[in-house]
Amino acid sequence: MMREEPKIISEKEQEFSYEAFARMEDLLDKLKLLKYEYYFVVVKNPGEQFYLFTLLAAWLIRKCGKNFEQPQEFDDPNDTISKILDAAKENGMSVDFPPNKLKQGVGEHVVHILENLAINAIKKNNIILKKPKPPEEKEEEAEILDDESEINLDRVEEEMIAAYSDDSDEENIFRLDDLKPAKREIQPTELKSDIDEESWKLEVERVLPQLKVTIKNDSRDWRSHLEQMKLHKGNIEDCLGTTKTQLEKLHKEISITLEKVGNREKYFNRELENTLEDYRNLQDQLSKVKDNYKNISSGVAERNRELYKLSDKLESVKQQMEERGSSMTDGTPLVNIKKSVAKIKAEIIDMDVRIGVLECILLQTKIRDEKLIENEFGQQISVF
Repeated sequence: MMREEPKIISEKEQEFSYEAFARMEDLLDKLKLLKYEYYFVVVKNPGEQFYLFTLLAAWLIRKCGKNFEQPQEFDDPNDTISKILDAAKENGMSVDFPPNKLKQGVGEHVVHILENLAINAIKKNNIILKKPKPPEEKEEEAEILDDESEINLDRVEEEMIAAYSDDSDEENIFRLDDLKPAKREIQPTELKSDIDEESWKLEVERVLPQLKVTIKNDSRDWRSHLEQMKLHKGNIEDCLGTTKTQLEKLHKEISITLEKVGNREKYFNRELENTLEDYRNLQDQLSKVKDNYKNISSGVAERNRELYKLSDKLESVKQQMEERGSSMTDGTPLVNIKKSVAKIKAEIIDMDVRIGVLECILLQTKIRDEKLIENEFGQQISVF
């Protein structure tokens, strides 16, 4: 036998397989938009919803590690429900409701069954549920704001190096490192220099236009906030006049409306005071009547139970009387007796006939024997 070579999956096929996962997530979002998660809560199509409920319950039971046959659409619903409840009880679920609550395939009991089966399936597959932890907010590091009046020497040097990087003549590059203050103390003897002051000024004037100083505009600088505050203050002052009049007008209208509502409430309370008092009295009477009804209904329930017992006894007595009456008026036993007597008489006649025949045969046998004896005796006498 030839050994089969392992199938090589191309990158395109792998992309298609991953694409299915991504499309499945999109499908779940679309199903949520269609409110599929409330499918087993609201009654829409009981037959279809019950069948889908049984399919989902069977899948969850198999996820719990139990063997469960796939329900069919035309199976007996009572049998299917009993199997699902038995599987739920095996998983430790308490069922304290009648099975017919699951026949519609919707409702709190259906959701309760599915939820417990899902919890058991998650435990069976060793999936640990934890509370989500919000990401910790990192405090932004406070940036050191440079004063606008100060020059960032490192940045200036970088810009100058980038500007003169194409020029091979290094003598024209102005290095700011030379301007940085030295950490060591300057001795008085070092203040003397051989450089001419005029040539130094000329060199500074020549290099000064080439120095580019960029000042960083920070939105968190207090100067920019001050300008924004002034701008917003002006806009608020411009809009405050019209807005204030409108708010005052609205406040007056609301106050007038509230006053009217308060007056109407007072008027209704005065006019309906007697009616409300009568209503309270009627409620008290109704509560008393309900209490009396409960007491009476408890006695009626006991009497109904006694009535049921007596009616059962009466039914049994009626049945016994009917059986006895039917047996007394029925002539079947007498007819059977007559038939038996006639049959016995016929048998007796047959027996008499047979007895007569036998007696006749016996008589003929005796006569024949006697003749034989006489013949033998006569022969013996003749011989002598």
